[in-house]
Amino acid sequence: MGAFESLLLLLFAAVLLAAAARRIGAPYPAFLALGGAVLAFLPHRPTIAIEPELALALFVAPVLLDAAYDASPRDLKDNWVPLTALVVGAVGVTTLAVAWVTVLLVPAVPWSVAVVLGAVVAPPDAAAATAVLRQLRPPHRIMTILGGESLLNDATALLVYRVAVGAVLARDFDAANLVPAFFLGIAGSVIVGPVLAWLYLRFTRRVEDVPTSVILQFIGTFGVWILAEHLGLSAVLTTVCYAFAIARRAPAWVPAKMRVPSYAVWESAVFVLNVLAFVLIGLQIRPVLEALEPAVRTRYFLVAGAVLATVIVVRVVWVLACAALMRMRARAGHGGDHHENEITPSVGGSLIVSWCGMRGIVTLAAALALPGSSTGSEFPFRDLIVLTAFCVVLGTLVLQGLTLKPLLIALDVHDDDLVAREATLARTRAIQSALDTLADDTSPPAEAVREELTERLARAGKTGRTTRTPHDRLRRGAVAAARETLLHLRDTSTIGDDAFHVVEEELDWLEMSGAAPGSEDPGLQP
Repeated sequence: MGAFESLLLLLFAAVLLAAAARRIGAPYPAFLALGGAVLAFLPHRPTIAIEPELALALFVAPVLLDAAYDASPRDLKDNWVPLTALVVGAVGVTTLAVAWVTVLLVPAVPWSVAVVLGAVVAPPDAAAATAVLRQLRPPHRIMTILGGESLLNDATALLVYRVAVGAVLARDFDAANLVPAFFLGIAGSVIVGPVLAWLYLRFTRRVEDVPTSVILQFIGTFGVWILAEHLGLSAVLTTVCYAFAIARRAPAWVPAKMRVPSYAVWESAVFVLNVLAFVLIGLQIRPVLEALEPAVRTRYFLVAGAVLATVIVVRVVWVLACAALMRMRARAGHGGDHHENEITPSVGGSLIVSWCGMRGIVTLAAALALPGSSTGSEFPFRDLIVLTAFCVVLGTLVLQGLTLKPLLIALDVHDDDLVAREATLARTRAIQSALDTLADDTSPPAEAVREELTERLARAGKTGRTTRTPHDRLRRGAVAAARETLLHLRDTSTIGDDAFHVVEEELDWLEMSGAAPGSEDPGLQP
């Protein structure tokens, strides 16, 4: 019971730290990282271990799926130029710069191991940045760029990570044979992910029990990751493509009474996984330090500090340089036609994006996933990688996370209300579609439903209280018509996924408000 009690106390402490972070407007991962560092040096710290090969699947797969499900393919497509510069360029440059710095400071480290370290610390985690940014409502395009980067750079960095780890562990490593397999794995992931999504939705379409549905969602997520690993595909890219496909199809098939509770479960699960990742890496810091000689420990801290400075400086320089080139290209008249929410590489926006380089759960999970001494084949310089990864996560969260809010206030950026405008458009079209279904019905119940639709949707879903009325059948038909129009607007790129989810939630609450015990529609049973 000791480990279980310790886990409960850790989760409770994490909730308190997250609440304190929200109160002062700081990203909660920064507080969790500080708490993990303190916990590592307590005299009676708890002992919680996890097999290295399970770390990535356990911590990364659900977080990736959650992020990919909420991403807007339209917005990502509109901003493909800055996203490519961040997802491919920034990750690649950061990986090489970190590897060079590591070899320079510790010549005994092989280049393949140094590249592993570079890939571990290369991908930023937008969770910490968005925790602050949402409070200050910056332009939607900045949120789009950061969210897309956080989602896609994980795939880039972990692909490099897998190749570099294979180069270190394989005795007969052959790059000539690896490159074709590498690109074949990418192509296979892009195909297999959507196919698995279609199979999952066909298999679970008739599931009406909420707990069963939620459990199957997690089984599907981990199953996709594990299957991709066994097939030699990119587990990250397969999971992302799977989530994209699920997000496009599920809203039309999954009823509100299944969707609303599953969203709450996923939000809690992602939070718990973040907490456990920080705690687990924190618990490994003290044993790592105790196993090192004082001289080696000092050198490793020097490397960690140099890597921390490298990842911050490289990102700032890279983002500002790319933004300057984009502005020069626009001034030269080669900007072309863009969607209204494509990023405008202003100096202020570029500074914000460049400073949102906090590292998080992917960096921690990748470090934990390296084979340890308990596996019988410890990864070379694993202690250096684990220590550096934690220092980079802690350093970026504290240095950048706690100064991001003052930076936004100083730059005085504001929300451009793109999502609000698109949500208004979607809400108006959806209301009209719902009312059209009642146009030929002059009965008192139809009139009551018309009034309720206009009033409830105009209030933007401010209440989610369930009410029982005699107009359930009319309401369900009207909401179904509104939902069909909303899906059409999203599928034709008239609105983005952010606006889609805003109105989808409103329709969900409206649909749920008509559900009551004893309703004849089993799909609306509470």
